[in-house]
Amino acid sequence: MKIKYLLSVIAIVAITKTTYAQYAQDALRFSTFQPGSTSRIKALGNAGTAVGGDLSSIGNNPAGLGFFTHSELSITPEFNASKTNATYFGQSTQATQNQLNLNNASVVFYSRLNNNNADKSKGWLSLNFGVGYNRTNNYYQNTYYTGRNPNNSINNYYAELANNYGIDDPGALQSWAYDQNLIDKYGANSVYRSNALAGVNQVKNSYTSGGESEIDLSVGANYSNKLYLGFGIGITDLRYNTTSAFTETGTASVLENNVAVNRGYNSVYSQDQQTRGNGFNARFGLIYKPVEVVRLGVTFTTPTWYNIDDNYNEALATKLSSGVNGASANNYPFSYNLRTPLKVAGGASVFLGTIGFITGDVEYEDYSSMNLDYDGAGGDNSDIKRLYKSVVNAHVGAEIKADQLYIRGGYGVQGNPLVQYGGNINTVSGGLGYRFGSYSIDATYTHVSGNSTQFPYELATETNYGADIKNVYNNVFLTLGMRF
Repeated sequence: MKIKYLLSVIAIVAITKTTYAQYAQDALRFSTFQPGSTSRIKALGNAGTAVGGDLSSIGNNPAGLGFFTHSELSITPEFNASKTNATYFGQSTQATQNQLNLNNASVVFYSRLNNNNADKSKGWLSLNFGVGYNRTNNYYQNTYYTGRNPNNSINNYYAELANNYGIDDPGALQSWAYDQNLIDKYGANSVYRSNALAGVNQVKNSYTSGGESEIDLSVGANYSNKLYLGFGIGITDLRYNTTSAFTETGTASVLENNVAVNRGYNSVYSQDQQTRGNGFNARFGLIYKPVEVVRLGVTFTTPTWYNIDDNYNEALATKLSSGVNGASANNYPFSYNLRTPLKVAGGASVFLGTIGFITGDVEYEDYSSMNLDYDGAGGDNSDIKRLYKSVVNAHVGAEIKADQLYIRGGYGVQGNPLVQYGGNINTVSGGLGYRFGSYSIDATYTHVSGNSTQFPYELATETNYGADIKNVYNNVFLTLGMRF
């Protein structure tokens, strides 16, 4: 199997400058999804564990379905505007991408249970069923940075590969670099070194698309308007596409007729990846009201077990000012299994009469528990345990009711799963809702931001060639709902 190195982007999360085996970085990328939700819960900072009575409960805490006293359905389209600001060796650049998607579509069916009981408020009162579609991750993003690197070259990276693995394999990246005059053997110890002279111009472009989505089937029950229990299963779908090109221009010392001469060169290392997968998970939830104005919620979500098919391509093309050109490419299809971390969430909501409520929750996930399953996955799984860690995500929100108008705001923090580099992802949200008869309309704006350091290639001993990345997502959600 061919090793895949660090020239791809993991959304807002930074790539660590540490050796990966093959698919450890993809394991993180495909495990950082969030539950899809309606505009209402989005506006509350995604703090939906202890709210109940919202269609988001289908894919979040299914116990919340027990609060419904009518059947209800809704649809939530979203508009995503991503912006990536990068600084590389003092030069600032920006890349943007816009996308329209369906974030959530859900329906819940209300079923009353205690028609024959004298006391209609005691015992099992209802058993409600929900079906929902949720978009749990968006990969749409463009990244671009450029600068003059005085410290090293991607050719140093090729040289390290050659020293570690040799150049006997004609399909190996380091063999291509040797054939294209980017590296050579030097010194008494005959080690491979870069042919580039100090000071090279570098450009990185990457384009990603796709996402993760989930079909959720859930049931929630209401016992005496006090205890609410729920269970759900999720059927997941994964689509990820990325195309990237790293271009380097400079001067190289190459041998011509056994004489070292300086030649200008332009090399392009390109990568293309298409990934498809499907999987499943399950969730268990409860909400308890110790007093009427307080709701306490807990959700346990199992890992998602994925079957994934991956098709990875790489190519290297070089042009020298002497007119010598070289180009090589290869394709590496592969299939593997992935187990994402389990998630445990707890939350509380306090209702202020008819004025509204405040709510908050925390989630725990251990990304070092991710697991890849394929022949030879030991290196990846060792890297997962060494490079990733557990995180605590926090969400808070509030809703104020003014007659038929609802005003909402929220804040969320997604913890950094990387032992080194990276940072938290912060979300600020706000929205409005309006109820009229059996219909509702809710609109939400969210601002998501995070900082990271991206290394365009990997060197064992140097760290001064990372690009400072700031990712910003400005998203708008609109939910149209109806009771029936």
